[in-house]
Amino acid sequence: MNLLLQTNHSNLKAQIAVTGSKSETNRLLLLQALYPNITLSNTSNSDDSEVMQKALKGNNEIIDIHHAGTAMRFLSAYFATQEGREVVLTGSSRMQERPIKVLVEAIAQLGVKITYEKEDGYPPIRIKGQKITASRVTMAANVSSQYISALLLIAPKLENGLELLLEGEITSVPYIKMTLALLNDLDIQTSFEGNVIKVLPKQEVVSKEMVVESDWSSASYFFSLVALADQAAISLTSYKENSLQGDSALVEIYKQMGVVSNFKNNVLSLTKTPNFKPENLNLELNNTPDIAQTIVVTCLGLGIGCYLTGLHTLKIKETDRLEALRIELTKLGANITVTNDSLTLAASNKINQNVTIATYNDHRMAMAFAPLALKVPIIIENADVVSKSYPDFWEDMKTLGFIIS
Repeated sequence: MNLLLQTNHSNLKAQIAVTGSKSETNRLLLLQALYPNITLSNTSNSDDSEVMQKALKGNNEIIDIHHAGTAMRFLSAYFATQEGREVVLTGSSRMQERPIKVLVEAIAQLGVKITYEKEDGYPPIRIKGQKITASRVTMAANVSSQYISALLLIAPKLENGLELLLEGEITSVPYIKMTLALLNDLDIQTSFEGNVIKVLPKQEVVSKEMVVESDWSSASYFFSLVALADQAAISLTSYKENSLQGDSALVEIYKQMGVVSNFKNNVLSLTKTPNFKPENLNLELNNTPDIAQTIVVTCLGLGIGCYLTGLHTLKIKETDRLEALRIELTKLGANITVTNDSLTLAASNKINQNVTIATYNDHRMAMAFAPLALKVPIIIENADVVSKSYPDFWEDMKTLGFIIS
């Protein structure tokens, strides 16, 4: 499904309820599978969370998680703990190109039998679940934080808990802290000192309702819209000022692009500073790589340049996001260069119109480019890919007055 996006006004006003965080939901779904007396509310309605839920509730031997990277990583650890059960975890052709060796080797350190069905280092993987008594794992620190979170989530159910030693510089620390905070909410004891994370064992937890905060990565597209609009007042629910999600860094980042954020009763209100003149941006996004696409597209729309670093994990996402950004932004007339972990965009006031943006099976490519419709008509290819994290996105764009055909 290709969509043409355009608008005949640049004054945005709406109240929008954003679905629960995919990151929080998938962590809590796994914890609920380990501790069935937890109940969850405001869970994400994303494809990734539905895939995760189905896999945890089903009893198939072959489990296909499609494009869901979080599910691949979290379920690898979960099924390692399921004594007497053997499963094969597989996914889309792109998923079978995304490395998982670091996590497989970490799980093997716990004594679990885990093997590759096809190519060494990549899904599909076969896992023989067992009772785990080992409690120490060493792994590289500069890997996807989802590998680390996968182990931390199963840790309290291991007989002796877990001590995780991370070697090197740790990336995406907020996501690790989110995982530990959710464990702490269940009175599971943890510590994170230097490069050592410890989780103490806890076989049972008290019954509790866990409310999922709305997704900050999804909020990023509204920050972008407000920055690019002439006038804007958009309210989003349900958000906390002291969020567990790393992408809440959006508040400070977009302040540099004229967006004012206010919190009241879990409502986040975004408004536009009148006559704001933004400067070129220089950002280190090691902790928040998922919002890089949104930021660079906003900068293009504002006619400013940016230099973004800390992006090495973008190479192994749904697509090679750095290369995808380079190709699509160039079509729009941007002067952009990328390296293995950085992106440089030159300031320019020219944007080509009616360009067709390829999405590469990547939900964030579709949504990051959509706000540019405030500046020029734009066509988004395979627009239904947004269902991976934000199925209601196009309906919410219509609420803001965008014409979608």
